Amino acid sequence: MKKQVLALAVLMAAAGGAMAQANDTLAKIKNSGTITMGVRDSSGALSYTLGDGKYAGYHVEICQRIIDNVEKAVGRKLDVKYQPVTSQNRIPLVQNGTVDIECGSTTNNATRQKDVAFLPTTFVEEVRIATKANSGITGIKDLDNKTVATTTGTTSVQHLRKHERGEKLNFKEIYGKDHADSFLLLESGRADAFVMDGAILAGNIANAKNPEQYKLVGEVLSVEPIAIMVRKDDAAFKKIGDETVRQMAKSGELAKLWDKWFMQPIPPKNAKVGYAASESTKQAWANPNDKPMEEYSKK
Repeated sequence: MKKQVLALAVLMAAAGGAMAQANDTLAKIKNSGTITMGVRDSSGALSYTLGDGKYAGYHVEICQRIIDNVEKAVGRKLDVKYQPVTSQNRIPLVQNGTVDIECGSTTNNATRQKDVAFLPTTFVEEVRIATKANSGITGIKDLDNKTVATTTGTTSVQHLRKHERGEKLNFKEIYGKDHADSFLLLESGRADAFVMDGAILAGNIANAKNPEQYKLVGEVLSVEPIAIMVRKDDAAFKKIGDETVRQMAKSGELAKLWDKWFMQPIPPKNAKVGYAASESTKQAWANPNDKPMEEYSKK
C-alpha cells in the first residue's frame, strides 16, 4: 500500500510539473524561439487578413508591442507565427498551447475567465445592428419576423435571445462561421440584419463593395470590454502583457493606434472605418483593468 501511495504521489508530482511547464509560456517561447499569435480574418480593424499570410489591425499591433517586450524578457529575437482562429476555437487553442496570445476581438466575461486570462481592456465595445440602408429597419423592434445573422460562438447570440424574450420578437437566426461570412449573409440578402460588435460591423461595412448601402441602426444591445487573451495561471507572461498595455494606455499610444486603425484610411483598400473611440473606451484607457463584463456593467 505504501508503495502504491508513493507511486501515486510521484505521478501527481509529474503531472503537476507537466502542467506548470505547459503554463510557462516564456520558457516555451525561449526554448523554441517562436511565439504564436492568434489572429482573425475579418474582425474589422481589430484583426484582419491582408492576404498571403499577413495580418494587421489595432489588436495585432498592440500584440506586436507586447512581443517586443517578450523578446527582451527571453533575451532573443522571436519568430512570430500567425494562427487564424474563429469564435468557436479561439479559447481551446489558447488553452492547449497552440496559440500563445490571442489578438482578435474577444469579450472578457466571467465564464471565459474560468478558462483563460485577459490583459487590460483595450476598448469597450457596443453591440449594434447592421442592416442595408433601404431596409426600413431602425432598431430591434423592427426585427420581428426578420432573419438576423450572427457569428457562431459569439456573445451577440445571447443578447439577441434576451431581447427576443424581453420584447417577444419572433425572428429567425442564421449563423456565419466567421464575421466575413455573417456579413455576406446580409450582403447577399439571406439576412435582413447582422448583429455584432460595432467596430466589427463598421470594419466590414468599410470594406464592402458598396459601403454606402449599409448602416448601423438602433439602440446599443450590450456594452462589453474587449481584450487580448493569454493562458490562465501564467503570471509571468501575463505580467508582460499587462504592463505593456498599461504603459501604452498611459503614454497615449492606445489612443494614437485607435486613430490610426479606426479614423484613418487603412490597407488594403485604403478605406476609413470612421468609428470613434467611445467615452467608455477612453475611461478604460484612463483606468486599465482586466475586470469581466459582469463587473464592468455594475458601474
